[in-house]
Amino acid sequence: MAKSIPSTIHGYLSNLCYALHNFLSTSKRQAHIIMFIVCIALLLDNMLYMVIVPIIPDYLNRIGEWTNIEKNVSSGYFVHIKNEDVAIGILFASKAIVQLVINPFSGALIDRIGYDVPMCIGLGIIFVSTMIFAFGNSYAVLFLARSLQGMGSAFADTSGLGYLKIRFHARERLRFVVVLAMIADRYQDERSRSRQLGIALAFISFGSLVAPPFGGFLYEFFGKRVPFVILSLIALFDGILIFAVMRPTQIQFASNATETRPKGTPIWRLLMDPYIMICAGALAMANVGLAFLEPTISIWMRQEMDASEWQMGLIWLPGFLPHITGVILTVKLNQYYPKYQWVLAAIGLALQGMMCVIIPFCKNFTVLMIPISGICFGNALVDTALLPTLAYLVDVRHTSVYGSVYAIADISYSLAYAIGPIVAGSIVYATNFLTLNIFIFLSNILYAPVLYMLRHFYAYKPMNHAELISLSQQTLYQNNFEY
Repeated sequence: MAKSIPSTIHGYLSNLCYALHNFLSTSKRQAHIIMFIVCIALLLDNMLYMVIVPIIPDYLNRIGEWTNIEKNVSSGYFVHIKNEDVAIGILFASKAIVQLVINPFSGALIDRIGYDVPMCIGLGIIFVSTMIFAFGNSYAVLFLARSLQGMGSAFADTSGLGYLKIRFHARERLRFVVVLAMIADRYQDERSRSRQLGIALAFISFGSLVAPPFGGFLYEFFGKRVPFVILSLIALFDGILIFAVMRPTQIQFASNATETRPKGTPIWRLLMDPYIMICAGALAMANVGLAFLEPTISIWMRQEMDASEWQMGLIWLPGFLPHITGVILTVKLNQYYPKYQWVLAAIGLALQGMMCVIIPFCKNFTVLMIPISGICFGNALVDTALLPTLAYLVDVRHTSVYGSVYAIADISYSLAYAIGPIVAGSIVYATNFLTLNIFIFLSNILYAPVLYMLRHFYAYKPMNHAELISLSQQTLYQNNFEY
């Protein structure tokens, strides 16, 4: 009798696993589950970056991790070298710096072995690092955890964007799930590509903009650990889902392993493409404003407005609606004016710069929501216009394998967030918050005209699957895709 109970439990578990496997083996369900997994991963990564905005300045001050710089009037030298803006900037930037270093390797690895394993690894690292961040009580531990988050994001983000691209747009790679060839027939054109990436951007923006009020509210009323434990559990849940999907998709992939697939263009060749570099530069500049403001605006609000943590977080939430509006507007305009995506990106950059100049003159956090919403709208225009453009550039000038090009896109974001917080903290320390915003304005306005150089390449048309296979087999694609 005692043996029958474990046997019964084992039987139920076996039947459950078998049923789950059969459920996930259906390609249509896999498509929906994968879309859900990717969107949650992108949302999670952006929440992890932004959730610390209202938390870290107050928390590090409470545990005494720095002292404000004090000047000895009699001797004329600085007694303390630690500064609040600089310390926060370094902590913010640590995630992006590690992500920047890992991204080239993650992109190449993803092109070589696929998207499942790197994404699962990335989510596992994010889970562990976020738990460390939740229970860390010193600047050094928080810095370590933040850096590990960057490593996890380098795999999760690039894999996620590649998943979206492969599952819905790249016909030659849809062998990963055979039946999704039907979806490939539906989503081959640029309009569909923009729509699917627009869904991803909606989750990215929601994660970025809901995280500050989420973190500020939970921190003020429940302490530091609660928001990070919740986010780590979300990472664990998403990792379990991708692990469950891995086996059916790998079976599908193995059954088609004998089919020839084009070889991906090396990342160093993509970095030599001037059009790709212009897009990558614009993506970086579009995030300069946010990267500069996020570690500094909370301190400025505390000094100028005597704002609480939940107010510091709440200013970002209204920006979600303008961001979604920008995504939808760009997708719709792309349906009618696909050759003018560079114009939308240029407008978005200029708008972000102009909104940044207004911020220092806002007197309360309610008014401050207006220019921040404008920045979010401009950011949506740039991202939604240029992310599909990067994929289109790979289609017409290289080989349609997308891990490396989306690694370059992630490098652009990481570069902005690696340099931005440190530079922003130094500028505010050396001058003031107004000077910082003027610097953002000038950088965006000066880069916007560079996008004019993208106006010609839209005349090229992507090669179809048969042409790509032929070129791959003859090993001539490296020369034939250069214009």
